[in-house]
Amino acid sequence: MIQTVLKRDGRVVGFNEEKIATAIRKAMLHTDKGEDLQLIHQITDRISFKGDSQMTVEAIQDLVEVELMKSSRKDVAQKYIAYRNQRSIARKAKTRDMFLEIINIKSNDITRENANMNADTPAGMMMKFASETTKPFVDDYLLSEEVLDAVTQNYLHIHDKDYYPTKSLTCVQHPLDHILKYGFSAGHGESRPAKRIETASILGCISLETAQNEMHGGQAIPAFDFYLAPYVRNSFIEEVKNLEELNGKDYSHLYQKELADYLLQPLDGLTGEDRIVQHAVNKTVSRVHQSMEAFIHNMNTIHSRGGNQVVFSSINYGTDTSAEGRCIIRELLKSTYQGVGNGETAIFPIQIWKKKRGVSYLPEDRNYDLYQLACKVTARRFFPNFLNLDATFNQSEDWKADDPKRYQHEVATMGCRTRVFENRFGPKTSIGRGNISFSTINIVRLGIECMNIEDKEQRIARFFAKLDSMLEVTARQLHERMEFQKTAFAKQFPLLMSALWIGSEKLKPNDTIASVINQGTLGIGFIGLAECLVALLGKHHGESGEAQELGLKIVTYMRDRANQFSEQYQHNYSVLATPAEGLSGKFTRIDRKKFGTLPGITDRDYYTNSNHVPVYYKCSARHKAEVEAPYHELTRGGHIFYVEIDGDATHNPEVIMRVVDMMDQYNIGYGSVNHNRNRCLECGHENSTPNLEECPKCGSKHIDKLQRITGYLVGTTDRWNNAKLAELNDRVVHN
Repeated sequence: MIQTVLKRDGRVVGFNEEKIATAIRKAMLHTDKGEDLQLIHQITDRISFKGDSQMTVEAIQDLVEVELMKSSRKDVAQKYIAYRNQRSIARKAKTRDMFLEIINIKSNDITRENANMNADTPAGMMMKFASETTKPFVDDYLLSEEVLDAVTQNYLHIHDKDYYPTKSLTCVQHPLDHILKYGFSAGHGESRPAKRIETASILGCISLETAQNEMHGGQAIPAFDFYLAPYVRNSFIEEVKNLEELNGKDYSHLYQKELADYLLQPLDGLTGEDRIVQHAVNKTVSRVHQSMEAFIHNMNTIHSRGGNQVVFSSINYGTDTSAEGRCIIRELLKSTYQGVGNGETAIFPIQIWKKKRGVSYLPEDRNYDLYQLACKVTARRFFPNFLNLDATFNQSEDWKADDPKRYQHEVATMGCRTRVFENRFGPKTSIGRGNISFSTINIVRLGIECMNIEDKEQRIARFFAKLDSMLEVTARQLHERMEFQKTAFAKQFPLLMSALWIGSEKLKPNDTIASVINQGTLGIGFIGLAECLVALLGKHHGESGEAQELGLKIVTYMRDRANQFSEQYQHNYSVLATPAEGLSGKFTRIDRKKFGTLPGITDRDYYTNSNHVPVYYKCSARHKAEVEAPYHELTRGGHIFYVEIDGDATHNPEVIMRVVDMMDQYNIGYGSVNHNRNRCLECGHENSTPNLEECPKCGSKHIDKLQRITGYLVGTTDRWNNAKLAELNDRVVHN
């Protein structure tokens, strides 16, 4: 008697005879004679009792073929066998066509799925080959029928599905202080602990790059200023020692001299120890600046994932008020402002300024001058973005102004928007934690399916019933994926599961990661709230108070169900305002094919990202803030607020400060500003001239408009997919 089934991925699941009956029934329905329930039960019972205690899926299917051929219904056997063969042939044909498009570097939604990846290089092509052939394997052998049906019917999207078989996790906030203090091993030699700022900078790069090759999402450093600050002092001491050797004197009493700041000053007029200290400070500042330049340069040139993609990196900073921490922040911002290479804007790392009252936000705050500099840099270079630590949901009761390790209680985020902070199974922190995996629900489709119900109350009630069902499926899918991820061994992630993830230091190479993985989060995402509301009410939340009320009700319901799933499955579930890139067009394309072109819903090539007001809707920045702000508290898995401004922002950094003021006023968690920036693809020259067609520096016609896509910058829109290009063209300025 069959008791268990061995799946291709090695998992053992309980035998379900109903799956055999369903397969036979489907084959019968495609014959002239139709369904024969008695024969179905006979064959199902015979196979169930005839089989071994444990069998593979293929072996069971072979038994079905044999039993059908022995029965009087040879017609059913033919349909059953034909279906299996057709499925195999169709898959091969689809794979062939896909491969040819990749080989011929055809620009399409497959090769332009991720604007941060160059799919035209040999390494990029190899990754796309692997990616597109892995996804069908996941569909066939790793997803339950219920989940596969939801994916196939365009209700659900599983992010990074191609990485599913690797058991990798999405992202992590690096405890870089641990790396710098103890060094690390990545499986091919060891890195020694850092002693000076140059080494600390390089180790930060290597840590991000190494982890990127072990994961399918982004890498972030949650407290860049705090982590690197000690190495500023080390470098200062080193410079004092150099002067000791030069002058033949003992300056050891100056090693820990309290410094108000690290500022470049001329030595003219200084004598004695004042001159010694300032000389050492000047040398240290120069070294810190070069180290920050090197860090930015490396994060834009070091490739991961087989050499086709730079590391998807983020750094959080702004709250270290020590002289050394301020030095890191200042020189990082100066280096960012200057640009890389020929002066072009650095794409990575995504920089995130942690804004907090009492630290950097008001004129009397210690780091207010650096906040002003950050706004100036953003006005020219798009970064840093701004993370509001004063938002009610971003605060921790354990944060104390005089705590030297207060950064442990500060929320940090990934540049695209992923947020990890609350934790049912450990400390409330961002450090050493990340998202495990996330999936996105197409709430637009659910709305479309209800839009023809005339009675509004019944229409909305039906929508919530559909939403609840899909939330159940999504939560179960994330749980099943996590159970699969738990079976990975620590040795599969040499850095992540030895030095980065909370609790990983306790793991031995052959231990599974099951005991520590629950520190992360499972994200339930959504897309197209605006289009969903149009389907249900005829207007989106940017133009209707009633729609806004319903929108908040929808996302609140999702949040409440996520909390219930956290208890049910004992995981950290959270709602994510999905940063859809390739997905925004995929969902729309399939829905338009089924339902036709619906005004305000499927009449564009994309669905609006998460809870955003549509990019084409003309409104003020303040109105946009008023509408989108309440969703930030509900989407603890991640969110972002954008404002589009016109003109040359480099001459108007005050507008950046006004946006941050709005974030503070409306309790917005994370935000940034988009503005006009042209870049010459030949020489790298940048300016903000509207509709620039020729580079004023070299005369080239190859001009690209630097743009943010879903939270990160892209150096050329040539790598954008069609849906995101359509969205870009629709964007309007918020006055």
